[in-house]
Amino acid sequence: MIQVTPTFTISDDEFTERMVKASGPGGQHVNKSSNAVELRFDVGASTLPDDAKERLRRLAGSRLSGDDVLILFSQGSRSLEMNRQEARSRLADLVRQALHRPKSRRPTKPTYSSKLKRLEGKTRRSGVKSMRSKPGKED
Repeated sequence: MIQVTPTFTISDDEFTERMVKASGPGGQHVNKSSNAVELRFDVGASTLPDDAKERLRRLAGSRLSGDDVLILFSQGSRSLEMNRQEARSRLADLVRQALHRPKSRRPTKPTYSSKLKRLEGKTRRSGVKSMRSKPGKED
């Protein structure tokens, strides 16, 4: 079981872990041991709320397969258990971000004084630029 927030957990039957051979250096031992972890989480069949599922799909990006399964691959450590913990914590982080509802933006209007200040600045800048020009025939 993965504890995502104090109120939300992911049970072990909602995701599957598969041990695969890691790529990279490792000498003779690398061809004998499977110490990389591939974690698969079915977003569509999960117990997440629908709005959180949509946010998770957006956060997952290319890690989401065509059949709505989030695939996380961990091979950073030589230890199988550490790779397993890393994959689970990455899943928990993604789900935690997806569960967070963003605040809705309330549109505001500029104040009267800020409008006046902006227009005064425009007038001052216009005056500076007009003084840079060559004098006309009437001057």
